[in-house]
Amino acid sequence: MLGMPARITKALTTKSRLICDDNSGAKIVEIINVKGAKARARRYPKAGIGDIVMVAVKKGKPEMVKRKELAVIVRQKKEFRRGKGRVKFEDNACVLIDDQNLPKGTEIKGAIAREIADRFPKVVAIAASVV
Repeated sequence: MLGMPARITKALTTKSRLICDDNSGAKIVEIINVKGAKARARRYPKAGIGDIVMVAVKKGKPEMVKRKELAVIVRQKKEFRRGKGRVKFEDNACVLIDDQNLPKGTEIKGAIAREIADRFPKVVAIAASVV
């Protein structure tokens, strides 16, 4: 797994709700677990941009609701450091992926962070814009 080029502030915990930004059928998802999280005892695991999380689909197509899926976080409201400046987005969003880190949808509606490009090149390939 490649390292992140920026210092990502981990702002999302379990029970955080995200917008699913692809056309896979899910609209709103909730984080239920963070893959590979190393957390202190009795403290919720945290996730940030580029982290893989296990999500439960809360709103979307009827066949998608109540399913558990893997997702990668592509935007977060909390600002993070990139080079000499800081970057933040308007909302928290994710993209559903499969076991090989390939996106389940065929297009991504909103912008995604540039930090995703090294780890998930196929996600960047279907994105509308990269910020």
